[in-house]
Amino acid sequence: MDLRPDQRAFLDDHHSAAMVTLRRDGTPHAVQVGVAVVDGALWSSGTARRARTRQLRRDPRATLFVFDGRRSWLTLETVVTILDGPDAARQNLRLFQVMQGRSGADSLAWSGGELTPDEFLAAMDAEGRLIYEFDVVRAYGLLAT
Repeated sequence: MDLRPDQRAFLDDHHSAAMVTLRRDGTPHAVQVGVAVVDGALWSSGTARRARTRQLRRDPRATLFVFDGRRSWLTLETVVTILDGPDAARQNLRLFQVMQGRSGADSLAWSGGELTPDEFLAAMDAEGRLIYEFDVVRAYGLLAT
């Protein structure tokens, strides 16, 4: 991920984003997602049944609009790789630990409750969770200091 230090710091501190994929007819499809940098890679979570997953399998381009809720924002034009192999549940565990600031914690928030790491892994498997990994092609925005 080739970002300036201020852009990387913004991503470390802000996890709310809009993800825009392209429908078959070329029109944009936008959804709210959580994003985080995990071990140097930018990730988000989804499932195989999501419209955005089907759209990304057809056309891997996506735009992320990461925001702080005030006046700073960062747009990332990306190419997405879908990670849906046997490590997907564990990758989701790592992603949510980073997003929730709970690395090494005894529990994670999920669906209105708290789950142990083992319960969380089971939930990720049951939901068929996968990871979207974003390769940033272009980054721009307004990062207020």
